[in-house]
Amino acid sequence: MKIKIRKGDTVEVISGRRKDKGKRGEVIRVIPDEGRVVIQGVNIRKKHQRQVQTAQGRQMNPGIIEFEAPLNISNVMVICPNCKQPSRVGVERDEEKKPHRVCKKCDELID
Repeated sequence: MKIKIRKGDTVEVISGRRKDKGKRGEVIRVIPDEGRVVIQGVNIRKKHQRQVQTAQGRQMNPGIIEFEAPLNISNVMVICPNCKQPSRVGVERDEEKKPHRVCKKCDELID
């Protein structure tokens, strides 16, 4: 399946964890093989990191680190830059047969 969400898009979480539902953020990374996206400031997880010595002889600092975990791509919707609402994304082709993403609510170009 072709993924219609790209890095840099603003998206809204429509389902999932109660504290993340309804949040908006920018897409940091898209993982198309797994069908997941990483969104800035959403789905924050904590990881307990032990002190590890790296190959260059330096040591990685121990402690609790926070990071954005990936979300399933079906749990987010793209925010249209024109109507500022979450909407589905369609694909239309121009005269030169190049595809462009289109908002299904207001029929304006997203790209």
